[in-house]
Amino acid sequence: MARPQAPDYADRRQAMLDSAAALYARHGFPGASIVDLAVACGVSKSLLYHYFGSKEDILFEIMLDHVEALKLMVDTVLANAPPDPAERLAQLTRGFLGAYVGASDRHKVLVNDLDKLPGDRGRKVVRIERELIDRVGDILGELGPRYGTTRAERRASTMLYFGMINWTHTWFDADGPIDAVQLADRATAIFLGRGPEGKPS
Repeated sequence: MARPQAPDYADRRQAMLDSAAALYARHGFPGASIVDLAVACGVSKSLLYHYFGSKEDILFEIMLDHVEALKLMVDTVLANAPPDPAERLAQLTRGFLGAYVGASDRHKVLVNDLDKLPGDRGRKVVRIERELIDRVGDILGELGPRYGTTRAERRASTMLYFGMINWTHTWFDADGPIDAVQLADRATAIFLGRGPEGKPS
């Protein structure tokens, strides 16, 4: 007989995903066994299997939750952003860095272990990532030829943008002298070739 679902099933499941993300972020997906996951989540192996079929299932859900949250953020920002493409890029950059700080373990897992997610699951996560890349690429296209006159050139510029912000989790301290908004505004100014006052440098 299947184990009945507890009233707090969704909350416990989310807590396990958070613990698993922290473990994967520290040790990498290949370095974490089911036993390690059960210990990190504070449950038995059998209870862990009640919530997830495998460690690959956990990896997929961590990544899918993260990219779907990023997509929701992008959709929300762009739905309420002003028409000026530079300001839209600035608001998106604040959104991305704020999301990365708030979900640093999940972001590390996505950046470091996406290639460990096989088949349709990996393609689903990549498809959402490409949607995010395309949204930023469209903004860069509006900003003018500086960011490319062909699709390939704009794609290169877009990947340079993400290369600048996606690895901040390796060094940025949200409790340090610069907060996430200040960092985002600095990144935007550098990418747009602006000085500290927002004017072209």
